[in-house]
Amino acid sequence: MSTRSPSQAAGRPRYIVVEGPIGAGKTALAKRLARSLSGELILEEAFENPFLERFYREGRTAALPTQMFFLFSRARQIEQLRQTDLFTTVRICDYLFAKDSLFAELNLDADELALYEQIVSKLAVEAPVPDLVIYLQASVDVLFERIARRAVGFEKMIDRSYLERLADIYARFFHAYNDGPLLIVNASQIDPVNNDADYEQLFRQIEKTTGGRHFFNPTAAALA
Repeated sequence: MSTRSPSQAAGRPRYIVVEGPIGAGKTALAKRLARSLSGELILEEAFENPFLERFYREGRTAALPTQMFFLFSRARQIEQLRQTDLFTTVRICDYLFAKDSLFAELNLDADELALYEQIVSKLAVEAPVPDLVIYLQASVDVLFERIARRAVGFEKMIDRSYLERLADIYARFFHAYNDGPLLIVNASQIDPVNNDADYEQLFRQIEKTTGGRHFFNPTAAALA
């Protein structure tokens, strides 16, 4: 279940989410945006998950505990967020709560997924709708390159087929997303994390995106 934030009702973007598959650069971009906007940063606790490395090494045998850790961690963070005043402080988050179900559908078998869905229904998390979601879309080749560049040990075990399925499920989810303003960024062609010019161009687009669905593809625009 989702609820609209007070800032959204007032038309002011105070709760911004950056999303995308592994390697898209969502956490690094969220950190940079938080600095630019003097905002509070909310990050998913990926490296605190004690099962994550085992999941990348063993696959489905470790999928359920990995998923449950993320579910409870994200639910706790969302509840803490709901208890704050979203109207007064800019908050930048590197995940959308709905992603939890995407990963569950991707990684769990049928019985595990049924158990997961029962627990989700009991938790009844009411996630506020972001004033803006920034979806970083990139090719699998680019995702692999960026994962290799950041050299996180257990991420080296991610295989291409998994990344392809993950990129596909993200694309399908955001194709149907209509809960609020959405900015889809062609992150294959730009690097707003490490390139200042790319970041400034993207930041200007973010500032003027207040509603609807928008596509940010500066390369395509330059060639038009």
